[in-house]
Amino acid sequence: MNQQEKPSAAFSISWCLSYQGGAMLVAATISSYFSVFMTDTIGIPAAAASIMMFIATLWDAVNDPIMGTLADRTKSKWGRYRPYFLFFPPLFTVVAMLLFLNPDLPTVGKILYTEIFYIMWGMLYTILTMPWQSILPAHIKDDGQRNGLIQAGATCMAISFTIASSFTTQFVAILGSYVPLMLIYGVFCTVMYWILFKTSTEKYIMPVEKHSVGDDLKKLLKHKELLSVIVVWMMSSLGYGLMFGSSVYYIMYYYERPDLISSYMLSVSVGAIVSMMVLMGVMLRIFKGSVVKAFQVSQGITLVCYVILFFFGKTSMILLYALTFIATAFGAMEQAMINILVNDTIDYIMLKDKMTLSATISAIKGFAQKCGSTLSNSGILAVLAVTGYVAGAIGEQPESAMIGINFMRFGIPALTCVIIIVCLAFYPISKYYGQIAEFKTVS
Repeated sequence: MNQQEKPSAAFSISWCLSYQGGAMLVAATISSYFSVFMTDTIGIPAAAASIMMFIATLWDAVNDPIMGTLADRTKSKWGRYRPYFLFFPPLFTVVAMLLFLNPDLPTVGKILYTEIFYIMWGMLYTILTMPWQSILPAHIKDDGQRNGLIQAGATCMAISFTIASSFTTQFVAILGSYVPLMLIYGVFCTVMYWILFKTSTEKYIMPVEKHSVGDDLKKLLKHKELLSVIVVWMMSSLGYGLMFGSSVYYIMYYYERPDLISSYMLSVSVGAIVSMMVLMGVMLRIFKGSVVKAFQVSQGITLVCYVILFFFGKTSMILLYALTFIATAFGAMEQAMINILVNDTIDYIMLKDKMTLSATISAIKGFAQKCGSTLSNSGILAVLAVTGYVAGAIGEQPESAMIGINFMRFGIPALTCVIIIVCLAFYPISKYYGQIAEFKTVS
């Protein structure tokens, strides 16, 4: 594919709306509301829920590299990555529905039921993620076209988060429960993945040599200069997860205004849309296409907002909403920028090792993100448990729980911004951009 040969509209739309549309609607609902669903609806104690989330998301992180290396070795009449688009989205939908059932079981039974289906959901989410990430560099060679789709996909993700985080309570009130909502999202996800299966190709891949999965990982991880990139992936996931996962607790218990949950989540989500649709492009133009510089500056602005909100967020509702919007508008673009770093890494390994490990690299990124998710999902519940949080006690939380909720919402995300800025100062691939471009023109 040369510079003028563009991907079809059907491929572009289905690539954006399969994972970052339908699957993300499910994931965003779970990210924003499942912890509260466990503690306040199912009745699982916060300490037990924290351990459950830690086990499930840690296993989810571990199975990412396994899934990535398996995808790189898949052989079928449909190709290496495309078969996963065909068979797994319907199963993903069914498990998401089962996850939001509240079975009439004793507490131990509810814990086991929830843990089993949360682990299953995480594994299926991984199965959909790795091949989806890998099909883009396999289908498109041009960096500009890839990055344009990444930005468009990130916009879709932000819209999905807006819908799921801001309007879920209204949707559940209309539909009666989370289960039919998961069905609607899952059907949309399945249709988009099937269209992606139909329209995608695998033109730009190199054969995987006949050696073990462990050898692939060793070959990839020998590039120790990529450690800073892996840390950025993990911190981005932690910060983004807390942005949504802690907001409900913050407004409900720290701010003591459950009636503002939808409007506050809307300010977060609209900020994310503005980030993807407008500010990311502006930042990249300002810094002449330098993702690293744009990433660092956007995180710096987010850091300043979080620090102010940590100390003064409760003093003024206008200040809270305004700085939350600004922080999200500059911070949320990290989700698109880390995908650009993934494609950089894929190209870097092709240059250095003359092999395609797209799914394996996507899996390492997934592993790092799931580690961040582990800290986010279980960390929220762990902090609640340690600080004495009382489920449903609006206006009656102990001071220790209030401090913990505020720290989760703004303190920890501020620290992730600092770590990302420092790690990007050591980004190793920038100096190889010229060599990579030359390699791609002759390969």
